[in-house]
Amino acid sequence: MVNTISFFMFPVPVSFFSLPLRLSVYVGRDIGDNLFFLYLSWVKTTPMNNVEIERKFLVNREKWSRLDKPPGIPYIQGYLSIDQDKVVRVRVAGDKGFLTIKGKSDTFARPEFEYSIPVSEAREMLSLFTTGQVEKLRTRVPAGNGLVWEVDEFQGANDGLIVAEIELENLDDPFEIPGWVGEEVTMDKRYYNAFLSLHPYNSW
Repeated sequence: MVNTISFFMFPVPVSFFSLPLRLSVYVGRDIGDNLFFLYLSWVKTTPMNNVEIERKFLVNREKWSRLDKPPGIPYIQGYLSIDQDKVVRVRVAGDKGFLTIKGKSDTFARPEFEYSIPVSEAREMLSLFTTGQVEKLRTRVPAGNGLVWEVDEFQGANDGLIVAEIELENLDDPFEIPGWVGEEVTMDKRYYNAFLSLHPYNSW
């Protein structure tokens, strides 16, 4: 019988059959230093860009309402952690679930790590661990040059607020601003969803 007194784990990124994977290697040692063992855990991961570069704008409600646009997707999200260095968000977007960690903003860029999770687990996390959830309808509108405007029409305690976001590959990427897009609020923390979860728009 092995009595393990040492236990180590380290993740190793590998690729297997062209699939991105994370290999966790567990190393154990018995009490007499006579037996070593390995436990290998393979977890499929999703390739991603770990830096988010995003610009945020208010939307002219009247002009937006007249725009011919595709149907939106309902979103509901809440926060497992909010502090000055990071936020940890759980989100349900239509029939999909996501867990996201975002770092502190630096101008228009910040670290972002996002993972798909079962939508049932996302809903359970929202129910068990979050308050002040943010609800919105998100519509995606092509912006040219492969870019997309993501327009959020907020609901519930943030009803009346409409915000458009555009995500860029580089800080200096050019993009056109359509007539229904108004004032830029990228650096105004009040329009961050984490802030809205604590201080809803209708309470300003």
